[in-house]
Amino acid sequence: MHKTEFVNLSRRSFGGVALSLTAASILGQQAAAEQATNRGAPRSGGAALQASERIDAGDLSISYGAIGPAGGPRVLLLHGWPYDINSFAEVAPLLAMRGHRVIVPFLRGYGGTKFLSTKTKRNGQQSALAVDIIKLMDALKIDKATIAGFDWGARTADIVAALWPERCKALVSVSGYLVGSQSAGKTPLLPSAELQWWYQYYFATYRGREGYEMYTKEFNKLIWKLASPKWDFDDAVFERSAAAFSNPDHVEIVVHNYR
Repeated sequence: MHKTEFVNLSRRSFGGVALSLTAASILGQQAAAEQATNRGAPRSGGAALQASERIDAGDLSISYGAIGPAGGPRVLLLHGWPYDINSFAEVAPLLAMRGHRVIVPFLRGYGGTKFLSTKTKRNGQQSALAVDIIKLMDALKIDKATIAGFDWGARTADIVAALWPERCKALVSVSGYLVGSQSAGKTPLLPSAELQWWYQYYFATYRGREGYEMYTKEFNKLIWKLASPKWDFDDAVFERSAAAFSNPDHVEIVVHNYR
């Protein structure tokens, strides 16, 4: 029987610091004390991660960054929406310095990750993203890894741990998603709670799809502000991640994910 170590943080928005501290705990590491500020929001510091590697995996040619010793224990870091691999700009070096091989892929619809065929459905379902990670691990010949993520990345990591526990050494899940339930999602919430999911209603309309395509950067910048109201990021930090939204499949993947 395979045993996976699980950690879940209930907050939906990603906290770079929270993830670094949790990952350090799982991997037996100690993060620096100064990493304890600005909890609950993606951090703006850290040198940009370079997605200098590429490999064909399943339906995709996956663009990813890899740092740390080649023979070190594998750690996969999975970003969410609307973010990119630079959400881990501070976390990845901390883990790499402690001897881990850290792999940070662009999810389908982000950055340099591309579909291998124009005929493949631009599927944003949570199961499709989980299969992407298994295919990536297969392509890189990774038998087992610690898998960490937030938002979409957390949900993806959770599904991998649930369906392929033998591939997951440990799990860091920073999100409120867990594994989505279609039946549970049909239960109405109080209006104040429903309001927080406004973009899901928006994406369900033709107007929403066209609006997201027309104003992708403006839309995502608004989500950054709403999801992490105490995060004082600057334009340079946003633009660094916004480049990943120029992927030709980004809009289709995002809208399909929320439909």
